[in-house]
Amino acid sequence: MPDVRLSTGPGRWILLATVLGSGVALLDSTVVNVALPKLGHDLNAGMAGLQWTVNAYTLTLAGFILLGGSLGDRYGRRRIFLIGVVWFAIASVLCGMALNIEMLIVSRALQGVGGALLTPGALAIIQASFVADDRPRAVGAWSGLAGVAGAVGPFAGGWLVEVAGWRWVFLLNVPLTAVVVLVAVRHVPESVDPESHGRFDVLGAALAALALAGTTYALTEAPDGASLAVITAAVAGTAAAVTFVTVERNRGNRKNPRPMLALDVFASRQFSAVNIVTFIMYGGMGVMFFLFVLNLQVVGGFSPIAAGTALLPVTALMLLLSARAGALAQKIGPRLPMTIGLLIAAAGMLWVGQIDADSSYVRGVLPPVVVFGLGLSAVVAPLTATVLATADVRHAGVASGVNNAVARAAGLLAVAAIPPIAGLTGDAYNDPSKFSHGFGIAMATCAAMLAAGAVLSFLTVSDDALRAPSGEPVEPECRSHCAVGAPQLQPDRDTAP
Repeated sequence: MPDVRLSTGPGRWILLATVLGSGVALLDSTVVNVALPKLGHDLNAGMAGLQWTVNAYTLTLAGFILLGGSLGDRYGRRRIFLIGVVWFAIASVLCGMALNIEMLIVSRALQGVGGALLTPGALAIIQASFVADDRPRAVGAWSGLAGVAGAVGPFAGGWLVEVAGWRWVFLLNVPLTAVVVLVAVRHVPESVDPESHGRFDVLGAALAALALAGTTYALTEAPDGASLAVITAAVAGTAAAVTFVTVERNRGNRKNPRPMLALDVFASRQFSAVNIVTFIMYGGMGVMFFLFVLNLQVVGGFSPIAAGTALLPVTALMLLLSARAGALAQKIGPRLPMTIGLLIAAAGMLWVGQIDADSSYVRGVLPPVVVFGLGLSAVVAPLTATVLATADVRHAGVASGVNNAVARAAGLLAVAAIPPIAGLTGDAYNDPSKFSHGFGIAMATCAAMLAAGAVLSFLTVSDDALRAPSGEPVEPECRSHCAVGAPQLQPDRDTAP
């Protein structure tokens, strides 16, 4: 049974290891965008290369994050967490030493595997270590402090790009991960799930990754023509997706092995609808965060550090307001907060699309960023709570993992598809006029996606969604929602560590 108190020395060490480990992965997913123009020029990469630099990481992270949690339950949460941290560090070194864009993309994919091992492991360690009374505070501290690390990332990355070069954006991970390893080995207790049994669904994870990879490649390269490679990738991705659903359905009817994804979690129409909203929203957000910092540097002439800092208000607003938004949703129901929040975020995103070469930060950039951040703060906490409340209680942890993976897959596919549709192909980031025009189209497209998500929320989300069958309100333990890449993972309430 967990016996560690948050206020004790051991509790603080556990929190440090999990926060720093998660923070490194979160930092890397945000800071890389700041370095894209510089590394693109140095490695002679086109827009597709920049897209893959972002997407290779997201691809493997989304494809293997559910499997990573299962491995920790079986073989030891600290052990798998440490393997993930070391793996992430080695991949970071390979990224920093990349000789060409192809080597960087492969290294980024390896980074994503490490992230898939350490990200669910951090939350599982907290769940398994702290006493029940302290766990909500520990989870909240982990969520908030890891989010702060993610917020500092773009600023630190911009500074590193200017002072030391883009390679140090990756190499900085090495000393940080070394601290995580030292603290975890010395102070984090090991734990396993005694009920974890059966073979792992490696086939399911591989099929999910293949489906995402094939579809992403086809979407990214299709603007250059329907070549044999593009057609093959599209067919392979579609076939892998169909096979994945078939395999998971068949395995879900057996006790051994356990499926990576229990498809009966989608028996709830509300849960399915909220995940569609998640897909739409995080797809649009993924494109914005990919293109926004590029646009500020390519079109606006901002320095890397100024561009990296420009989105800091979004994270600050989410840290300050998400808990209040969650409380409001508990009181009046999630439908209106989600609907209005998405509409406000869509308006902010449409406004962001107007940023051009003449836009100053205070007058041209800050106002739309604040509007976007206010909208996002209103919707993320109610969305996360609704996901947990509308899934069967025995699938609470799985539901959170599915929602997280859906969000990451959405960002992956949208970043692959929307920039080429908007005309951002080839060496567009070397042409400010072309990039500005494509950026406006991309932001309008993403704003329309968020508006569609608002309509879907209004039509499908019930005001009673945040109440369990027992009538008790359901709310996530992570109340400070500040991650922009995906909703915060939530503990599995039905599993005693």
